[in-house]
Amino acid sequence: MNQPAGFEGGRLLVVAFEGWNDAGEAASGAAKLLVDRLGLVEVAAVDPELYFDYQFTRPTIVVDDDGARRLEWPGAAIMGPATVPADDDTADDRVTGPGADRLHVLLGAEPARSWKGFAAELIDAALAADIEGIVLLGAMLADAPHTRPLSVFASSENPEMRSALGVERSNYEGPVGILSVIADQAERVGIPTVSLWASVPHYVHNAPSPKAVLALLGKVEELTGLSIPRGSLEVDAKAWEAGVDALAAEDEEMAGYIGQLEQARDAVDAPEASGEAIAQEFERYLRRRGEEPGGRADGRGDGPR
Repeated sequence: MNQPAGFEGGRLLVVAFEGWNDAGEAASGAAKLLVDRLGLVEVAAVDPELYFDYQFTRPTIVVDDDGARRLEWPGAAIMGPATVPADDDTADDRVTGPGADRLHVLLGAEPARSWKGFAAELIDAALAADIEGIVLLGAMLADAPHTRPLSVFASSENPEMRSALGVERSNYEGPVGILSVIADQAERVGIPTVSLWASVPHYVHNAPSPKAVLALLGKVEELTGLSIPRGSLEVDAKAWEAGVDALAAEDEEMAGYIGQLEQARDAVDAPEASGEAIAQEFERYLRRRGEEPGGRADGRGDGPR
């Protein structure tokens, strides 16, 4: 299948935001892994004074490798390739494949105000970096059993993307987060976008989910042709699943509920499952998102685009 420019070999921007769009820290976890594996450096950033409420998203104290303490302010930045090549000793841990040397990552916290200006500033920076396509990463709380592969819903508002990549157009209606605003601004200036949303079991929403990070990275590879080293993620995912198993073993009600989710998931995944049954299951999934949007324990979240 022919991939459109920006999704195999082009200048691609992967976008993730902490907060509303980031159940189980899956989206931000995937983006941070890409930044680390690619050795990216900051090439553009917003002024946090313009977009953030520090009583809502507070600055934090961090300790550097040399032991120095400093303030780290919330914000958002585009990370791009460094001008100095990475050390060869790290070559085995680096992302490879078409366009890997041109991959950019936008990572940040969701802003508290001036979303239109925030999105416009970042899309202008993407245009200046000659970005040809954008992949937006999100994660939502869902009726997903932790014992099964975590699904990733891929969608696009761009007809050419849907045709070329075989993805759907989301029918979600309801509140949205900053990812939807970024996607809208990008499409308006001619940058095609695809959104990837990982399902995170809602009954373990308080803990980071390395299994959901793996699911997102796998979908990114599928759409872009990249090869992304996982590091310790697969071991972490197994440990995460074992930890949830241990919790369920001590809670009969939780174990019974997980069993129901497993049966529902297996019915959808069965070879004899009809397209209509799968569609109905996904509609129930979206309705839950509309009623109980997820991304954080306080119930805030974004719908899939």
